[in-house]
Amino acid sequence: MQRRTVRVRIEGRVQGVGFRYFVERAAAELGLTGFVRNRRDGAVEALLSGSRTAVDDMLERCRRGPSAARVTAVSIIAEGEAEPTGFAVLPSL
Repeated sequence: MQRRTVRVRIEGRVQGVGFRYFVERAAAELGLTGFVRNRRDGAVEALLSGSRTAVDDMLERCRRGPSAARVTAVSIIAEGEAEPTGFAVLPSL
């Protein structure tokens, strides 16, 4: 199985709409490890690691977000970082 690890930035109306918990639930469903957190500039940042198929699926889910979100961009800001263990919702940065 080919593994993939990406750090992404999600922009739009993505804070105050349950986005972090949406990502946490989807990551558990897809068997991903990593983290998700709000950023002070209004974006959400996530580190996603798992099978290439699961990460690609998660990126597509991030483009849609929960129903109250309005995603305008999902950008991969880094790829190939060390694989994390577990999944966490981190404090804002």
